[in-house]
Amino acid sequence: MSRFPSRRSALLALPAAALLALVPSTASAYPNPGRVTGSVVTHDPSMLRTSSGQYLLYATGGGISSKTSGDRVAFAAGADAFGSRPGWWRTYSSVPEAWAPDISYHGGKYLMYYSVSSFGSNTSAIGLATSSTGQPGSWTDQGVVYSSQSSSDYNAIDPNLFVDDDGRWWLSFGSWWTGIKMIRLNPSTGKQLSTDTTRYALASRPTGTKAVEAPFVVKRNGYYYLFASYDTCCAGTSSTYKVKVGRATSVTGPYRDRNGLAMTNNGGTPVLESHGSVIGPGGQSVMKDVDGDLIVYHYYDGNDNGTPKLGVNLLDWGSGWPVAY
Repeated sequence: MSRFPSRRSALLALPAAALLALVPSTASAYPNPGRVTGSVVTHDPSMLRTSSGQYLLYATGGGISSKTSGDRVAFAAGADAFGSRPGWWRTYSSVPEAWAPDISYHGGKYLMYYSVSSFGSNTSAIGLATSSTGQPGSWTDQGVVYSSQSSSDYNAIDPNLFVDDDGRWWLSFGSWWTGIKMIRLNPSTGKQLSTDTTRYALASRPTGTKAVEAPFVVKRNGYYYLFASYDTCCAGTSSTYKVKVGRATSVTGPYRDRNGLAMTNNGGTPVLESHGSVIGPGGQSVMKDVDGDLIVYHYYDGNDNGTPKLGVNLLDWGSGWPVAY
């Protein structure tokens, strides 16, 4: 299913030391997105592959927009996840619309964590919906999972569910303010575990801009990896968004970059940055596919007036750090 078979084979044949040298040192070294066609305008995409082989993608907008693909290349727009939007959304957004969904499959059902907020505000909430099929119109809303108010030092948006090897559920989230947080969930409800209400700090920018958001956690080769989006989103060709990563030996951190700098102290190793007409890549998620891990993200197309479009690249882990190609 890979669109880059020769490149992947060549990478896998290299020793780790050689792969380290392939980590981009300049923006021009970053790969272009893999080929996608059809309905490709998107923002904050989250994608999975169903048991039937269908690629199912949900993204920011309206009642949570959807797309499907049979081959990971040609994408078709579908209906929103919610045909009728839950009434509680109006508490957090006057529009109302939902942002940055996170779709996964656990315990025989599809789960979608998502954000409701207004741009620039931390009067925000993370909701949860469940479905037996994952298809638009099939979702049952389970209400608010976690929220923040104007007095909070965090922002309850951009959720990501991670289930560890012991079956424990964790939800990372956060945008600006004091950065990326994590709470533990009860697998039976999908909401916060009453016996552990700790709000862990995973990444922040204590000096300079506060711009870090959109966490995504995976475990590979014995390490937990935290991906996050840095700098300015949502400004078309003026966007400075980029994806960085750190790793840890515990899911709650501390996460550090390749130079050992903590992600709670402005750390982060670059994974994708602006290059050529690919401007401000971010809003990323990571999914395991039949040919390897994918990083799925949006970028602003410099050749199309900064329209946000779908980006998909494979990731190589041979160096101990994710390298997009």
